[in-house]
Amino acid sequence: MPILGLVSRLRQVIVGVSVAMAGCIAPAMAQETVKVGLVAALSGQSAKSGEAITRGLEVAIDEINAAGGVLGKKLELVRRDDESNPAKGLLAARELVQKEKAAALFGGIDTPVSLAIVPFANQAKVPFVGVWAAGTGITRNGAEENYVFRVSAVDELVDEALIDYVGKVHGGKKPGLMLINNPWGESNEIGLLAGAEKFDNADVDMVPQLTRLKNAGADSIILVANVQPAAQVIKSLDRMSWSVPVVSHWGPAGGRFTELGGPSAEKVHMVQTYSFSGKLARKGEAVLAALKAKYPEIKSLADVTPAVGIANAYDAMHLVALAIAKANTTEGPALRKAFYEIGPYAGLIKTYDKPFTTANHDALGKSDYIFTHFKGVEIVPVGN
Repeated sequence: MPILGLVSRLRQVIVGVSVAMAGCIAPAMAQETVKVGLVAALSGQSAKSGEAITRGLEVAIDEINAAGGVLGKKLELVRRDDESNPAKGLLAARELVQKEKAAALFGGIDTPVSLAIVPFANQAKVPFVGVWAAGTGITRNGAEENYVFRVSAVDELVDEALIDYVGKVHGGKKPGLMLINNPWGESNEIGLLAGAEKFDNADVDMVPQLTRLKNAGADSIILVANVQPAAQVIKSLDRMSWSVPVVSHWGPAGGRFTELGGPSAEKVHMVQTYSFSGKLARKGEAVLAALKAKYPEIKSLADVTPAVGIANAYDAMHLVALAIAKANTTEGPALRKAFYEIGPYAGLIKTYDKPFTTANHDALGKSDYIFTHFKGVEIVPVGN
């Protein structure tokens, strides 16, 4: 073979080997970690919720990775900001699954965003685990094969707890409802079974709605809204000089509620699932120590507010890791089945014994709720 022909042939062989090696290396590199995705509010008025969820997930991932990871690989968290926008949340979920190959998704504070992701998660056969949004229809979505699970409160049960609390603590017999005008508010209106006043995120004056409730004889207010509109409700009550007990869903915990709502914001009692205040169990002490070590900006308990986001996400990540280990794969249908086979796990919020069943995709129940309030920028149990 002439020298030029030999050189040309060698070049073809080298290129072919290089392409073949690249084809082997790329998939191997892509499988170095098991990715999990987070779609949450990482900016805006509810950014503290996204920060808290991130911290809970990351501390749990550190523990899991230190113990060997899952399937012999390290876990890796990939985040996307949904900006509390359902359309952006859905796009983010698609990107995390289709581009990042996330084995599971975690959701954030906003029920409308989670509801937008639910059909995609079920269609893509990727577990979607809620760690804050409480809309009843998120997990109870009617899908024949339901891939949506939750370690968080559920509106239907929260509504029962709110009504019980108003009656027992404040003697309220005729609560007025102030509900955000979106699917989350609608979810609670169904659960509360009463007429309600609605308001939008951008509203800055709720005096007309509150006046109608006052004139109708309301002796207390049940509030369902996230940080900014909830703060406007409190400021409107102050402008009216109407001193009435306010019991809230946990939306105000997701951001700068006392800063935006003023001193009266501290009077609002709200549902939570966990608090780092007071005497902690050994698990709580260990997680708090890990948080302080990982995030030097945490100087006091006020810096781990909202605890609910941290605690829910921490427990949820460990439960997902247990499901992956049980399934011995990240393949969707097998992983979904493994959620039902998770055995006892001593978590931060409680010990979970069979946390999920085919009939119930919610790991927390009414007995797991506590009532809290802001004390400055710290959220503490009522009575503290």
